[in-house]
Amino acid sequence: MFLRDIDRYSKLRYEIRAYVCFIFEQNIKNYMPNVSINNTKNALDRISKEIKIFDSLYIISSDGILLENIKSKYVDSKENIQNIDLSNRVYYYESLREKRSIITDPYPSRFGGHLVVTATYPIYKNNGELVCIACIDIPLKEALNLTSPASIYNFFSIISTIIYSILSIALSFIAILLIAKGVSSLFSALEHFNNLNIEEIFESTILLTLSLAIFDLVKAIFEEEVLGKSTNDSNKTIHKTMMRFLGSIIIAIAIEALMLVFKFTITEPSKLLYAVYLMGGVFLLLIGLSIYIKFAYTALYYKKQVKENEG
Repeated sequence: MFLRDIDRYSKLRYEIRAYVCFIFEQNIKNYMPNVSINNTKNALDRISKEIKIFDSLYIISSDGILLENIKSKYVDSKENIQNIDLSNRVYYYESLREKRSIITDPYPSRFGGHLVVTATYPIYKNNGELVCIACIDIPLKEALNLTSPASIYNFFSIISTIIYSILSIALSFIAILLIAKGVSSLFSALEHFNNLNIEEIFESTILLTLSLAIFDLVKAIFEEEVLGKSTNDSNKTIHKTMMRFLGSIIIAIAIEALMLVFKFTITEPSKLLYAVYLMGGVFLLLIGLSIYIKFAYTALYYKKQVKENEG
């Protein structure tokens, strides 16, 4: 379930950061003349008593040395922590670079190996001098629960996974049946090779094309919704799958139209116009797919630009 949790975190990251920032700003004074490490320590101590979801709360100096271990589930707060250098940690130099509160990607905790995220809050005097950096380690599962009702979400997630699994299995059987029928039609055509019926070849091609389209759809649904496997941009994956699915359908219809052209040309020329109508429908579907691709990727581009600007 780690992949699913990490994917959820990537979608909820800004909301989680906003929540932690609110906690910091409500309890810790910043850019004030009387800012001090002692005031920060007292503020983190208040936070640790009011909110119980955090693994650790601690303070590091402007040069990355751990100063105060306010609370930790794994380390005694009275333990000697002098000269522990945290300047090589990502959250330290990102805080210095951004000069604002940041939240890290999930990483394994030193204690227990479970996934945690670290939120930081650099504290400055009114003259811009960095006094210290307040840090909070949050277990990934607790961070996810900050932005959603856990019991309801977990129940819905389980039901959703079961439904998607059933639909994936059903669609897989349909794809297998289409493949079997397509291969059967192909072998049937080969058995009568000397008297080859072109319709059997077209039928086999259509069935195999449709089975490929359904298989691609099942693959995307199962990986995304059941296994929780996702790319950096799940919307792009969805659009790509949709384009492949629609493309396969259009190919199947185009083959059917071509088959009707041959059939009506030989047997019923008066009905050839219907095949032309079907080919016109294929043309309109191609135009529609082109418009879909244009707007889908334009939307993804602007979404990416907005995320980069927010980051």
